[in-house]
Amino acid sequence: MIGIIDYGMGNLRSVQKAVEFLGGKAVITADQAELNKCGRLILPGVGSFAAGMEILERTGLADYVKSRVGELPILGICLGMQFLLDESEEEGLHKGLGLIPGRAVRFTEGKVPQMGWNNVVEQKSPLFQGIREGAQFYFVHSYYADTTDEYTIGKTDYYRTYASAIGRGDVYGVQFHPEKSGDVGLQLMRNFMRL
Repeated sequence: MIGIIDYGMGNLRSVQKAVEFLGGKAVITADQAELNKCGRLILPGVGSFAAGMEILERTGLADYVKSRVGELPILGICLGMQFLLDESEEEGLHKGLGLIPGRAVRFTEGKVPQMGWNNVVEQKSPLFQGIREGAQFYFVHSYYADTTDEYTIGKTDYYRTYASAIGRGDVYGVQFHPEKSGDVGLQLMRNFMRL
């Protein structure tokens, strides 16, 4: 069972449908007792970093996610990936979960948000097993992860080269939406389910 963390923001149902399409089971919940029954956690997200972190902190879900690190694989998607970082510059400086060193910073060039298909290169993770180098995934975001190569497991170019996939131990984050990225996105989800 995969636990999709429900904090009131994000593309929860589409992530659940992708897992179910692949033959897995997923529950959308904020109930920590239910999440304790899960073998993997997904932290999706769309919207404001500050508002999302405030909800995660207020509901105890921030501490809960941190408490599960090292026990099971965790995947952050889009805003959920940015929550994994130390902090974000969105609407001022806001603390993240601090699970992967780095900061979410705003694009200063090009059309913002970056919206559409883009390549992911320098793939360095079991998440990308069976996915060709340079495969295209679907992105919608105004901020990107500013982190070191040590925690970068995939890169994308959009007026600059940035970390579009990050990882540390069993904690992974992808800036793109695998649930909206066709066959390659489903393969990444399948890989996560097999970790």
